[in-house]
Parts: sequence; C-alpha cells; structure tokens
Amino acid sequence: MRWQGRRQSDNVEDQRGEGGGGFPGGIGRGGGFRLPGGSGLRTARGGGFSGIIILAAIFLFLKFCTNIDPMQILVDSGGDGGQLVPGQSQTAPGETSVTSNDEMTQFVRTILAETEDVWSGIFQAEGQTYPAPTMVLFSGQVRSACGFASAASGPFYCPGDKKLYIDLSFYDELDKKFGASGDFAQAYVLAHEVGHHIQNLIGVLPKFNAMRQNMGEAEANAMSVRVELQADCFAGIWGHFTKQKGILEAGDLEEALNAAQQIGDDNLQRKMQGYVVPESFNHGTSAQRATWFKRGFDSGKLESCDTFSGNI
Repeated sequence: MRWQGRRQSDNVEDQRGEGGGGFPGGIGRGGGFRLPGGSGLRTARGGGFSGIIILAAIFLFLKFCTNIDPMQILVDSGGDGGQLVPGQSQTAPGETSVTSNDEMTQFVRTILAETEDVWSGIFQAEGQTYPAPTMVLFSGQVRSACGFASAASGPFYCPGDKKLYIDLSFYDELDKKFGASGDFAQAYVLAHEVGHHIQNLIGVLPKFNAMRQNMGEAEANAMSVRVELQADCFAGIWGHFTKQKGILEAGDLEEALNAAQQIGDDNLQRKMQGYVVPESFNHGTSAQRATWFKRGFDSGKLESCDTFSGNI
C-alpha cells in the first residue's frame, strides 16, 4: 500500500503503558465485537431483507424501504448509550492522548483516516453525516464500555462506546502465527472492525443486543457468522474505494484474502485442536470470509453485503 504521507486520523486514544500484563482471553482472532455489559460473548445478529428476520442491515434499506429514520438510529444506537464503566479513560471527543509516533502507529492512524474518508463519502451520498469511531491503542489489557479485555482476545469493537480497540502486537502474531503478512492484510483487520461500527450505526448490533437473550448458543453463533461476514464485506467496500484512489499495489488484494482465509473458524480450529466443530463457528469459514470480502471489494455497494438472506 502507498499509505505514507497521507492524512492521519485524530480520532485515536493511546492507552499503551496504562495496562498491566496479559489477561486470559479467547482466541477470537480476525476481528469481532463485544456487547455492552462485559458479557464476553463476541457475537451479534443483524437483519436481512426477507420476512423471517427483518433488521436494519443496510443503510439504503433503512432509508427507502422501511419507516425507520436512519438519523434517529445514528443518534440512538450503541446499546447502553456509551456509558463509561469505572476506570475507563474519559478522553473528551476529538481529544487524543497519542504519545507514540512509531511507524505502526502512523500506519493505523492513516488507515483509520482512509476509512473515515470512504464512509463519510458513502453516508454523504445518502444525505447523512458519518460519525467516525475512536480507535483505542492499548497494550496487554484494556477496559471498555463492554468490559475488561486482553490482547489475547484480538482486536474488537465495542458498540457501547463506539470505539475499536487494538493491541498492535496482534499484527506480529497475525504474521508469525497465522501466516498473514502485508500492510493490506493489516488494514483489512482494522477495516473489519470499522465494519462493525457501520453495523452499529445502522442498527444491526443494537437489535442483536436486545434480542440475543432469547437465542440459544447455536442460534447466536449462526447469526454471529452472518454479522461477521457482513463486516468482512463492508471492509471489502472500503478496499474497493481505496483501490480507486490508487493506493493499492500489486499483491495487496491477495494479502487481504489470505488474511481472511487464515483467520477463518475452520482453519483456526484445525490448527488449535486438530478438528473442526461447525456449530461453534461464530466468524465464518476461511472460504466464506474471503468470499464476502471479495464481494464487497468487487462491487463497492452496500446492497452486495446482504449476508442475511439465503445461504452464505
């Protein structure tokens, strides 16, 4: 990627050095989100366009095909309203506490800025304003509106405070342990978490938080897969417009597709335990993750990211 010299986002909180040592956590690799209240269940559900489970899954669907006011969702979404939990950093909107300017910090700030530009353009085309998320950099462990988390859980998005969290050491593990190297592979992980932010804004995550209480584990896992695949597709949409800017280089798409395949549930389970348990999948198989990222990348259209209708 030709990312150097481009705008860097100011929507960053650097909490590195504020945490302690590691804290036991799940593998959850390749992106996910935590629900407010610290449940630790990194699953969600969204909605399709058919009549069985009708949810606000795509912005255009909300605007033109339902009576839901997208702007009201932009204001009201977030589960618990973003209430801070004890011990959470209370950085004011727009304020940053960035203390490090190493190359990786510059990279993730640049990628976040690129997602801001793309999604701002998409929202503006629909007459809306895009409220960008804040990215929290942490080391070891962190407290969010969704509870306590460790680096072992991997990057995640918290709808309760509309922030995405990442320990940058994850990228070393992504390369060395999972065989997914390259700057566009790293960008894909961040864009996936931003994809969850988009789902939060359009109502997918809040609806699951309200309805998951009536779901069994298998049902929640199955719907979680569809939500995660939509976040992959949204990441692909970002990649589509990033390519149009001339930022991508030869081999970048292959890096992202390889990353999606390496962190598929089947591949991770096979590496960890030697066998797979499909009913426990909550992110999608390697093939599914790569397919949906590529679908968004090829089309650049929200309509192509309906993971809630039919087979996936």
